[in-house]
Amino acid sequence: MMGWIMLGLVGAIAFGLLALFGVPRTLWSFGAAALMLGATGYALQARPGLAGAPIASKGIAVDDEGIARMRELRGAMFGRFTALDTAFFPADALIRSGNPDSAARIMLGAVRQQPQNAALWTWLGMTLIEADQGTMSPAAALAFRRATALAPKHPGPYFFFGMAQARAGKAQAAIPLLRRAYALTPERASYRADIARALIQIEMLAEMSARATQAPAQ
Repeated sequence: MMGWIMLGLVGAIAFGLLALFGVPRTLWSFGAAALMLGATGYALQARPGLAGAPIASKGIAVDDEGIARMRELRGAMFGRFTALDTAFFPADALIRSGNPDSAARIMLGAVRQQPQNAALWTWLGMTLIEADQGTMSPAAALAFRRATALAPKHPGPYFFFGMAQARAGKAQAAIPLLRRAYALTPERASYRADIARALIQIEMLAEMSARATQAPAQ
Protein backbone atom coordinates (compact mmCIF):
# COMPACT_ATOMS: atom_id res chain seq x y z
CA MET A 1 0.00 0.00 0.00
CA MET A 2 2.81 2.39 0.91
CA GLY A 3 4.40 1.78 -2.47
CA TRP A 4 1.30 3.01 -4.26
CA ILE A 5 1.17 6.08 -2.02
CA MET A 6 4.78 6.87 -2.91
CA LEU A 7 4.05 6.40 -6.61
CA GLY A 8 1.16 8.83 -6.27
CA LEU A 9 3.47 11.34 -4.60
CA VAL A 10 5.96 10.95 -7.45
CA GLY A 11 3.18 11.76 -9.90
CA ALA A 12 2.09 14.82 -7.95
CA ILE A 13 5.67 16.08 -7.73
CA ALA A 14 6.25 15.44 -11.43
CA PHE A 15 3.26 17.43 -12.60
CA GLY A 16 4.05 20.15 -10.07
CA LEU A 17 7.49 20.49 -11.66
CA LEU A 18 5.95 20.58 -15.12
CA ALA A 19 3.84 23.54 -14.06
CA LEU A 20 6.89 25.18 -12.52
CA PHE A 21 8.92 24.82 -15.70
CA GLY A 22 6.02 26.16 -17.74
CA VAL A 23 5.66 23.02 -19.85
CA PRO A 24 2.60 23.38 -22.14
CA ARG A 25 -0.38 21.30 -21.04
CA THR A 26 -0.60 19.94 -24.57
CA LEU A 27 2.53 17.91 -23.83
CA TRP A 28 1.46 16.61 -20.41
CA SER A 29 -0.04 13.46 -21.91
CA PHE A 30 3.49 12.20 -22.56
CA GLY A 31 4.30 12.60 -18.88
CA ALA A 32 1.19 10.70 -17.92
CA ALA A 33 2.31 7.89 -20.22
CA ALA A 34 5.68 7.59 -18.48
CA LEU A 35 4.00 7.44 -15.09
CA MET A 36 1.57 4.80 -16.33
CA LEU A 37 4.50 2.69 -17.45
CA GLY A 38 6.02 3.06 -13.99
CA ALA A 39 2.76 2.01 -12.36
CA THR A 40 2.59 -1.02 -14.63
CA GLY A 41 6.09 -2.06 -13.63
CA TYR A 42 5.30 -1.63 -9.94
CA ALA A 43 2.11 -3.66 -10.26
CA LEU A 44 4.10 -6.52 -11.72
CA GLN A 45 6.73 -6.35 -8.99
CA ALA A 46 4.08 -6.28 -6.28
CA ARG A 47 3.06 -9.85 -7.23
CA PRO A 48 5.95 -12.14 -6.39
CA GLY A 49 4.18 -15.18 -7.85
CA LEU A 50 3.57 -13.58 -11.21
CA ALA A 51 6.09 -14.43 -13.92
CA GLY A 52 7.58 -11.46 -15.71
CA ALA A 53 6.42 -10.82 -19.26
CA PRO A 54 6.81 -7.91 -21.69
CA ILE A 55 3.80 -5.63 -21.83
CA ALA A 56 2.86 -4.17 -25.19
CA SER A 57 2.28 -0.43 -25.16
CA LYS A 58 -1.22 0.63 -26.18
CA GLY A 59 -0.02 4.07 -27.17
CA ILE A 60 -1.02 7.43 -25.76
CA ALA A 61 -4.07 9.40 -26.74
CA VAL A 62 -3.26 12.93 -27.87
CA ASP A 63 -6.07 15.47 -27.73
CA ASP A 64 -7.01 17.80 -30.59
CA GLU A 65 -5.15 20.71 -29.00
CA GLY A 66 -1.95 18.69 -28.80
CA ILE A 67 -2.23 17.58 -32.42
CA ALA A 68 -2.87 21.18 -33.48
CA ARG A 69 0.29 22.25 -31.66
CA MET A 70 2.27 19.61 -33.53
CA ARG A 71 0.97 21.06 -36.79
CA GLU A 72 2.03 24.54 -35.72
CA LEU A 73 5.52 23.28 -34.98
CA ARG A 74 5.59 21.52 -38.34
CA GLY A 75 4.96 24.85 -40.02
CA ALA A 76 7.58 26.60 -37.91
CA MET A 77 10.21 23.97 -38.69
CA PHE A 78 9.48 23.11 -42.31
CA GLY A 79 7.84 26.32 -43.52
CA ARG A 80 4.30 27.61 -43.93
CA PHE A 81 2.27 28.12 -47.12
CA THR A 82 4.50 25.97 -49.28
CA ALA A 83 3.81 23.37 -51.95
CA LEU A 84 3.99 20.74 -49.21
CA ASP A 85 0.61 21.94 -47.94
CA THR A 86 -1.06 20.16 -50.86
CA ALA A 87 -0.23 16.95 -48.99
CA PHE A 88 -0.24 18.21 -45.42
CA PHE A 89 -3.65 19.88 -45.40
CA PRO A 90 -5.68 16.96 -46.81
CA ALA A 91 -3.88 14.57 -44.45
CA ASP A 92 -4.63 16.87 -41.50
CA ALA A 93 -8.30 17.05 -42.48
CA LEU A 94 -8.58 13.28 -42.72
CA ILE A 95 -7.00 12.81 -39.29
CA ARG A 96 -9.41 15.35 -37.80
CA SER A 97 -12.31 13.45 -39.37
CA GLY A 98 -11.11 10.18 -37.86
CA ASN A 99 -9.67 8.64 -41.02
CA PRO A 100 -5.90 8.35 -40.38
CA ASP A 101 -5.50 5.40 -42.75
CA SER A 102 -6.47 7.60 -45.69
CA ALA A 103 -4.19 10.35 -44.35
CA ALA A 104 -1.29 7.91 -44.37
CA ARG A 105 -2.08 6.92 -47.95
CA ILE A 106 -1.98 10.59 -49.00
CA MET A 107 1.41 11.06 -47.37
CA LEU A 108 2.69 7.83 -48.91
CA GLY A 109 1.70 9.13 -52.33
CA ALA A 110 3.46 12.42 -51.57
CA VAL A 111 6.77 10.76 -50.67
CA ARG A 112 6.56 8.64 -53.81
CA GLN A 113 6.36 11.86 -55.83
CA GLN A 114 9.14 13.56 -53.83
CA PRO A 115 11.26 10.78 -52.32
CA GLN A 116 14.05 13.18 -51.30
CA ASN A 117 11.84 15.44 -49.18
CA ALA A 118 12.55 15.00 -45.46
CA ALA A 119 9.47 16.96 -44.36
CA LEU A 120 7.14 14.62 -46.24
CA TRP A 121 8.85 11.53 -44.82
CA THR A 122 8.56 13.02 -41.34
CA TRP A 123 4.85 13.60 -41.66
CA LEU A 124 4.33 10.20 -43.21
CA GLY A 125 5.75 8.84 -39.96
CA MET A 126 3.38 11.01 -37.93
CA THR A 127 0.32 9.90 -39.91
CA LEU A 128 1.36 6.25 -39.59
CA ILE A 129 1.55 6.74 -35.82
CA GLU A 130 -2.03 8.04 -35.91
CA ALA A 131 -3.15 5.16 -38.12
CA ASP A 132 -1.60 2.65 -35.72
CA GLN A 133 -3.24 4.26 -32.65
CA GLY A 134 -0.05 5.62 -31.17
CA THR A 135 2.24 2.61 -31.69
CA MET A 136 5.63 2.80 -33.38
CA SER A 137 5.24 0.38 -36.27
CA PRO A 138 8.24 -0.66 -38.40
CA ALA A 139 6.82 1.40 -41.26
CA ALA A 140 6.60 4.55 -39.12
CA ALA A 141 10.12 4.04 -37.77
CA LEU A 142 11.40 3.56 -41.32
CA ALA A 143 9.75 6.82 -42.44
CA PHE A 144 11.34 8.77 -39.60
CA ARG A 145 14.76 7.24 -40.19
CA ARG A 146 14.51 8.09 -43.87
CA ALA A 147 13.71 11.69 -42.92
CA THR A 148 16.71 11.98 -40.59
CA ALA A 149 18.96 10.45 -43.25
CA LEU A 150 17.77 12.98 -45.84
CA ALA A 151 18.13 15.96 -43.49
CA PRO A 152 20.72 15.06 -40.83
CA LYS A 153 21.27 18.72 -39.89
CA HIS A 154 17.59 19.66 -39.58
CA PRO A 155 15.95 19.50 -36.14
CA GLY A 156 12.47 18.72 -37.47
CA PRO A 157 12.77 15.00 -38.27
CA TYR A 158 14.54 14.30 -34.96
CA PHE A 159 11.97 16.26 -32.96
CA PHE A 160 8.92 14.58 -34.43
CA PHE A 161 10.58 11.15 -34.29
CA GLY A 162 11.26 11.77 -30.61
CA MET A 163 7.73 12.92 -29.87
CA ALA A 164 6.33 9.90 -31.70
CA GLN A 165 8.54 7.60 -29.64
CA ALA A 166 7.29 9.27 -26.46
CA ARG A 167 3.71 8.88 -27.56
CA ALA A 168 4.36 5.20 -28.15
CA GLY A 169 5.50 4.89 -24.53
CA LYS A 170 9.23 4.78 -25.39
CA ALA A 171 10.55 7.72 -23.41
CA GLN A 172 14.11 6.42 -23.27
CA ALA A 173 14.21 6.14 -27.07
CA ALA A 174 12.77 9.66 -27.38
CA ILE A 175 15.44 11.39 -25.27
CA PRO A 176 18.47 11.15 -27.64
CA LEU A 177 16.30 12.21 -30.57
CA LEU A 178 15.05 15.30 -28.74
CA ARG A 179 18.57 16.12 -27.58
CA ARG A 180 19.74 15.96 -31.17
CA ALA A 181 16.86 18.18 -32.30
CA TYR A 182 17.70 20.74 -29.62
CA ALA A 183 21.40 20.73 -30.54
CA LEU A 184 20.54 21.38 -34.21
CA THR A 185 18.06 24.19 -33.47
CA PRO A 186 19.28 27.78 -34.02
CA GLU A 187 19.30 29.82 -30.83
CA ARG A 188 16.78 32.33 -32.17
CA ALA A 189 14.35 29.76 -33.58
CA SER A 190 10.80 30.30 -32.34
CA TYR A 191 10.40 26.61 -31.52
CA ARG A 192 13.64 26.17 -29.54
CA ALA A 193 11.82 26.61 -26.22
CA ASP A 194 9.22 23.99 -27.21
CA ILE A 195 11.94 21.43 -27.84
CA ALA A 196 13.67 22.28 -24.57
CA ARG A 197 10.48 21.93 -22.55
CA ALA A 198 9.57 18.63 -24.16
CA LEU A 199 13.07 17.32 -23.50
CA ILE A 200 13.03 18.39 -19.83
CA GLN A 201 9.66 16.77 -19.30
CA ILE A 202 10.46 13.47 -20.94
CA GLU A 203 13.87 13.16 -19.28
CA MET A 204 12.41 13.86 -15.85
CA LEU A 205 9.48 11.51 -16.17
CA ALA A 206 11.55 8.74 -17.76
CA GLU A 207 13.85 8.84 -14.73
CA MET A 208 10.92 8.81 -12.30
CA SER A 209 9.32 5.95 -14.18
CA ALA A 210 12.56 3.96 -14.03
CA ARG A 211 12.84 4.54 -10.30
CA ALA A 212 9.26 3.49 -9.75
CA THR A 213 9.73 0.22 -11.60
CA GLN A 214 12.91 -0.54 -9.68
CA ALA A 215 11.48 0.25 -6.23
CA PRO A 216 11.02 -2.83 -4.00
CA ALA A 217 7.42 -3.89 -3.40
CA GLN A 218 5.97 -2.77 -0.06
